[in-house]
Amino acid sequence: MNAPAELPDDYLQLLDRLKSQVRQARIRATRIVNTELLTLYWEIGHAIVERQQVEGWGTKVIDRLAIDLRSAFPEMRGFSRTNLKYMRQIAAVWTRDEIGQQPVGQLPWGHVTVLLDKLDGRSDRDWYAASAAEHGWSRNVLQNQIRSGLRHRIGAAPSNFRDHLPVEDSDLAQQLVRDPYVFDFLDITERVAERELESALMLRLEQFLLELGHGFAFVGRQYHFEIGDQDFYIDLLFFNWVQARFVVVELKVGRFEPEYVGKLGFYVSWIDDNLRDRKIHAPTVGILLCAGRNDNVVRYSLAGTTAPLAVADYTYETLPSPIRDLVPTDDEIAAAVEATVSELDSQIPDHPDR
Repeated sequence: MNAPAELPDDYLQLLDRLKSQVRQARIRATRIVNTELLTLYWEIGHAIVERQQVEGWGTKVIDRLAIDLRSAFPEMRGFSRTNLKYMRQIAAVWTRDEIGQQPVGQLPWGHVTVLLDKLDGRSDRDWYAASAAEHGWSRNVLQNQIRSGLRHRIGAAPSNFRDHLPVEDSDLAQQLVRDPYVFDFLDITERVAERELESALMLRLEQFLLELGHGFAFVGRQYHFEIGDQDFYIDLLFFNWVQARFVVVELKVGRFEPEYVGKLGFYVSWIDDNLRDRKIHAPTVGILLCAGRNDNVVRYSLAGTTAPLAVADYTYETLPSPIRDLVPTDDEIAAAVEATVSELDSQIPDHPDR
């Protein structure tokens, strides 16, 4: 039996590089095929638009076109009557060149139909297309972000970031904050016991983290630290790897009170001094989630602290009214969120320094 050949010292590095190149080539090929398909759909839609304008094509002609195209290309599933109408829409919204150059051209056809169905304006469609392409949203995630009005919630919470962070960093930090944070993903249609609610949140933990924003990694719940002989506990601690900064989150079940700012600022200062590596990490920020606020009270409270903080509501108000009346109260949601993160925390080995 032949002995295995001795490999060169740099073989594994070469193998890793080649595997990476193969993966990148496959991704590029998929994108090219997808763009070509969207371009084809645009051409068909453009032809329909032209005939409708010049010759007055009606619905019956489009129905017949769908039948004939499916008959000519039975292996292709994209020539339904509904899809032809979407093709007509895409040709009316974007130019042919934009399909090849704009983020919409990087999205699967199913994503594009969501943009056409759920949004009316070109600006909103382009914004959500760019976000979906950048963050790799699935079709369901895209639908949820549109339904919850993500574009208009990002950066909407009052903060003092501009007063206490460099201009370029304050703009970045503001993008971490949404107002309100929407907990509609609970999708509960009847009163449930606390344990059932915990289970529902565990099943939807991915959506909960997604609602926080892109790039959030969980660090700890009731994160403990000591100063002298005193113990302190941070409700939720996250690290945003996109912006390389710690984010302290405090959850309050009632309306905003000025004293909440002092405690959150204290936590942010401690994290900044003890966990942040100033060579590579951006300044720590704090986000206070509460079930209501008076913006003037918030403004005066933030003016009195030097820590970069933001205050945001959390809500499930976009649920239909009959369902909203049946979902848990703010206290139940807050308790369930904390219990969910606690269960996740129990699955992570204790850090030796804790």
